[in-house]
Amino acid sequence: MIAFRLEELAGLLDGRLVLPQGTAGDTIVSGSVETDSRLVGPGSIFFALPGEVTDGHHFALDAVAAGAALVVCRERLDIVGPQLIVADGLEALAQLAREVVARVHARGELRVVGITGSNGKTTTKNLLRAILSAEGPTVAPEGSFNNQVGAPISMLRIDEHTCFLIVEMGASGAGEIARLVSIAKPDIGVVLKVGLAHAGEFGGIEATEAAKSEMVTDLPASAVAVLNVDDERVARMRERTAARVVGFGLRADAEVRAEQVVATVRGTAFTLVIDGARRQVQLRILGEHHVMNALAALSVARELGVDLDRAVAALGEVPRAERWRMELFTRDDGAIVINDAYNASPDSMAAALKTLAQLGRDENRRTIAVLGEMAELGPYAQEEHDRIGRLAVRLNIGQLVVVGDGARHIHAAAGLEGSWDGESKFVPDIEAAYDVLRDEVRPGDILLVKSSKSAGLRFLGDRLAGAGDPRDRPSRRGRVLARLHALHDPAVDPAVQAPRLGAVHPG
Repeated sequence: MIAFRLEELAGLLDGRLVLPQGTAGDTIVSGSVETDSRLVGPGSIFFALPGEVTDGHHFALDAVAAGAALVVCRERLDIVGPQLIVADGLEALAQLAREVVARVHARGELRVVGITGSNGKTTTKNLLRAILSAEGPTVAPEGSFNNQVGAPISMLRIDEHTCFLIVEMGASGAGEIARLVSIAKPDIGVVLKVGLAHAGEFGGIEATEAAKSEMVTDLPASAVAVLNVDDERVARMRERTAARVVGFGLRADAEVRAEQVVATVRGTAFTLVIDGARRQVQLRILGEHHVMNALAALSVARELGVDLDRAVAALGEVPRAERWRMELFTRDDGAIVINDAYNASPDSMAAALKTLAQLGRDENRRTIAVLGEMAELGPYAQEEHDRIGRLAVRLNIGQLVVVGDGARHIHAAAGLEGSWDGESKFVPDIEAAYDVLRDEVRPGDILLVKSSKSAGLRFLGDRLAGAGDPRDRPSRRGRVLARLHALHDPAVDPAVQAPRLGAVHPG
């Protein structure tokens, strides 16, 4: 973070500064900003925020012991160290992020990119980060930090030398993306897709569309709105923005488009058509649906003046979309496991099944789909799970294993399709699924494991794949962030006891 004096922060955040003896108000702080005491280091600012599981105020002593230079809290605490007492810690965090981004932006070097959509935000962010990191200092969220806490924390990682800030913006209700846009003030706003992810929380697809359009509604005429023109709901957002619009997709009228898409177990290839030029793009990422994410990233790169050949080369070096997102493992017996059980919506579930079916045909392999619940669909849950069950049959998936009561309608709907006879099996939990699959999987099979994170099938996928290379273990910071992310789910992992301070919004 950029440097501030303690007394300057007090004025900026409208707080009351409490200083221990020997500490002056003009003391400079410039360390990281944290909401989890386990991530605090020397010089950090610790925001003690209330959470759904516990309260950050309980960990202020730990933060000070770890070297926090300032604790931002709602009441005076019995700690030795500077405290800034504010009325609303979350609002203070937002205000600090707003000020930091504005100051760095005013220097003229920083460009800010906001990304939202029902699916694909994290993959697009990772692809764009790969492109921009080769062009200059780039800050982007770790994992999927994209909510009202995680996004400001990500913004506060910038400093005077940052050239590019990528902000992933999720939401579970109206007004949340607009608030993040007001903090980050994007130069480029990207909308990927409007789907049924979080439909239960938003209140329907129309409400989801309205919420996602908040990304572009307040963009000034000097900004750029990058829109998926293949998605009708996204395409019509051009009518809601004053910004210049750039469309991407497969349609012939898209400024940035893909042709001749080919997906194999080795990745996804397509021909990029942009400004009259054609380039072959080879992604190591699995699945045709990631072509749209790549097009979005390339559209942003184009607007930022990145050389096209460098951008395409950078995309080809990205090894995977993200942990547990279309992550491919080849077992010793030749069976392939695709672990895509970090998030699931009707759109992403259908896309993953279509990829599985295509790979099975192209590779002449038997296909197995291991499916769990798609969470947070509200009144749409039964209908959408039914639709997925019928789709699995129509795609001629070889074997379907449905895990958990929340996904039972997938199994029931598959059984109603006349072309199937026993190819769908229902099991109550992950252990039962593993027992079935241990005996079911044959050398050369290709398996898809897909569910919402709350269903926990990502761990089943790892177990089936024999994954767990110690070289792939996340850093301590990554492990803490992952634990915080898990707290977004309605079914919280029992082992997680940290405050819900940095949750992730798939939508």
